[in-house]
Amino acid sequence: MKEIEVKGTARTAFGKKAARAIRKENAVPCNLYGEAKDENGAPVALAFTVTNDMLRNLIYTPDIYVVNLDIDGKKHKAVLKELQFHPVKDNVLHVDFYEVNETKPIVMEVPIKLNGLAEGVKAGGRLAASVRKLKVKAAYPQIPERLNIDVTNLALGKTIKVGELHFEGLELVTSKEVVVCQVKMTRGARAAAAAEK
Repeated sequence: MKEIEVKGTARTAFGKKAARAIRKENAVPCNLYGEAKDENGAPVALAFTVTNDMLRNLIYTPDIYVVNLDIDGKKHKAVLKELQFHPVKDNVLHVDFYEVNETKPIVMEVPIKLNGLAEGVKAGGRLAASVRKLKVKAAYPQIPERLNIDVTNLALGKTIKVGELHFEGLELVTSKEVVVCQVKMTRGARAAAAAEK
């Protein structure tokens, strides 16, 4: 998985008013969740801010990253957990990060890549991906940048479901029944099939 550097500043002011003030400064309120827990066992977040420019390369990309967070000189390894966008303006309102280590498994969405020329496409069908990402569980060093799926043997009208896939060292969390991709019949393919009858 690729790595990206993000520098942040710890924040001491909280609440809606403080968040608005942060956004006016072209920054985004963020939280880092990790090992820290309170006396009730609930996760304790480290609150910090990051400039919009720092987040741009992390958010507006199809790639997934391990984030090397530098918060006032303290280093943390993390992954993007949740993003909140403004419903109208589409700017980033809030970001949650999740601290990772090399042994603890995490759940993460990984982009898929369909490889090969499907049999069904050769027969006139059209290959369609039903999902862009699949949820996997593994320690972060085992998580690849993308999941390569071979579609060479996929025939006309057939699908590949999550339950048929296997990736070394990864547990697939997405439901086994979810269709990953399929070769759809096109009008031309239907006409050709009808002509053969």
